[in-house]
Amino acid sequence: MKYLVRERIFGIGDDFWVETENGEKAFLVDGKALRLRETFELKDPSGLVVAVIRKKVLSVRDAMKVEDANGETTATVRKKMFTPFHDKYRVELADGAEWEVHGDFLDKEYDIEADGGRVARISRKWFRVRDTYAVDVAAGSDAALVLAVAVCVDRLSAAEHGEGDDD
Repeated sequence: MKYLVRERIFGIGDDFWVETENGEKAFLVDGKALRLRETFELKDPSGLVVAVIRKKVLSVRDAMKVEDANGETTATVRKKMFTPFHDKYRVELADGAEWEVHGDFLDKEYDIEADGGRVARISRKWFRVRDTYAVDVAAGSDAALVLAVAVCVDRLSAAEHGEGDDD
């Protein structure tokens, strides 16, 4: 299933819908204003919180964490150290598994992979909508978690390259 995500336009206090490739509203990314740290809630169309995305504070390197609706950390996303030729991000899942995120983050052409293969492909090429990229989630993967990870990578990459409205 492909989802459309607005590119780097969102910031704290901004809300936007993630839509399916058919234009149906799938998830609302709710940027929480008046918080001390960057926080987004991912909600289903009925308004139920399915994930909370927070920038970690007091971290040696930038990281963001994804929590479930109960506040339990389900994933932590951070840039991998010592990647001389390309940026890479590592996603540490609560169950001990890891995903690797690699590709071209500025041009929005990258993959999220696990030991078992591709979890998702992120691409700006599939849709010609300005400032939008697509997240193609592999069958059987948790779409909400994958989209939350994509939002984390987008924010971390934007901050690293001096883009966006980070504090």
